[in-house]
Amino acid sequence: MSGHSKWATTKRKKAAIDSKRGKIFTKITKEITVAAKIGGSDPDGNARLRTAILKAKEANMPADNIKKAVMKGTGELPGVTYEETTYEGYGPNGVAVFIEIMTDNKNRTVAEIRKIFTRHGGNMGEAGCVSWMFHKKGYIVVERSKADEDRLMSLVLDAGAEDMKSDNNNFDITTAPKDFEKIKEVLKQNNIEMTVSEITMVPQSYIKLDGKEAEQMLKLMEELEDHDDVQNVYANFDIPEEIMAKV
Repeated sequence: MSGHSKWATTKRKKAAIDSKRGKIFTKITKEITVAAKIGGSDPDGNARLRTAILKAKEANMPADNIKKAVMKGTGELPGVTYEETTYEGYGPNGVAVFIEIMTDNKNRTVAEIRKIFTRHGGNMGEAGCVSWMFHKKGYIVVERSKADEDRLMSLVLDAGAEDMKSDNNNFDITTAPKDFEKIKEVLKQNNIEMTVSEITMVPQSYIKLDGKEAEQMLKLMEELEDHDDVQNVYANFDIPEEIMAKV
């Protein structure tokens, strides 16, 4: 899981910067709007909306913005209609890339995403070419300095976690999506700080990258995640920490 945890931690730091300039608000607003449209305006009965609102609050998104996004989703306020889709492709050295999209113009978006792949040594693939490599999981990262390993393992496994692995810096906890909130709550109750906590797509295996290929891959990820229509990007690369630290 080292490749996943390193990138997840890097994304977390980047999100803090993005929130200052408002870019992350655009993506969260889309998610809230679509979640409310599909499942209604009550977070208690709409898990997807509840998760989106929690993410909005973590990013310090104003409550009025959240309310308006919900109302656009339910049709109480006029708004743009977004369509959800996914794109798949390959980065340098055959790294699998899976992208979740929300767009009001699929033709425009697919052309722009294809150009991004090409610019950074990758290419788009057919639907289904890499999605089979990823599984939806709850994913939590705890720094080694924040918890005792034996106690943490006992807590999360008793709460229903599927697995816990460790590297030099972090404990990586994976859960079924349905158990994610329960395990987060257990950690909060025990005052264990989480560096990353998200529902994500975890790859079955990883491709190690170094040198120029690693730098190309990171530039590809950066530009994809920076695109306004891209909600999430998942990839199965593993890159040394010293290269990741330059991002």
